[in-house]
Amino acid sequence: MLTNHMKGVLYAMQWNLPEQRLSPDAVNIWRTSAYISNGIGFIILAALLALDHVFDWWTWIGWVLWIIAGLSVLYAVWEIWIHPSLLYRYWRYDVSEEFLQLKHGAWKRVHQIIPMAKIQSVTTEQGPLLRRYGLYSVSVGTMGASHRIPALSEDGAVALRQQIASYAKINEVDE
Repeated sequence: MLTNHMKGVLYAMQWNLPEQRLSPDAVNIWRTSAYISNGIGFIILAALLALDHVFDWWTWIGWVLWIIAGLSVLYAVWEIWIHPSLLYRYWRYDVSEEFLQLKHGAWKRVHQIIPMAKIQSVTTEQGPLLRRYGLYSVSVGTMGASHRIPALSEDGAVALRQQIASYAKINEVDE
């Protein structure tokens, strides 16, 4: 019977673990996004606390709002400072002629191996935060799911998109 360690060694020998990393600016993008979403949440919470004060709602409502405010501060610290660093530390990807590998997650570790034969589409995307840092995300579509590699440099994202399209034998359609 194989132990978990032996299974891990056999697994690592069978597959070369992905080693390509995201851009270091990914951490700044994730933090900025967390600042924005948490800021909106705190504005809404402050408005509810002000309404509680003005309209003198039941006492328990004020207590619940203050408990939510305390938990929100803890969540904001996690979401702004700790989580982006962990995401960057554990995100890896790699491409070969046969497979696309995605590996991420600190607590719930995910290692996806996507056969090139199953890939139907590949696109690059750039939202406002990514544009600010000159980065792109690469999305890969299969029959049942979509997979995303976030925060790559423009040259890296375009080259990766072309490489995946070539390996997956996806032809570019003229419109």
